[in-house]
Amino acid sequence: MLHIKQLFAISIKFWRKKMDSLIGQIVLFAGNFAPHGWALCNGQLLSIQEYTAVYSILGTTFGGDGVQTFALPNLPIVPDTDGKGESRYIICLYGIYPSRW
Repeated sequence: MLHIKQLFAISIKFWRKKMDSLIGQIVLFAGNFAPHGWALCNGQLLSIQEYTAVYSILGTTFGGDGVQTFALPNLPIVPDTDGKGESRYIICLYGIYPSRW
């Protein structure tokens, strides 16, 4: 049993390393909240000082004053196909800074 726990722990570390997200990456998430390091794409304003990396990618494309604030995209909630739930778009706030060509 100890070996299984160790293997599981190693697998999780490997998975996290391989699955690091890019800052600004937007994905559809089957939940009504944003996981740690992500934010809902609901048009909210963020502080440029606090989220400098995200601002350097998005700028004021989606709003904000460009001095103190910028806005995240405002994307619609997507109903699940069974009609029993909803999914939301989320954006990565912390992760790997995407390289530019």
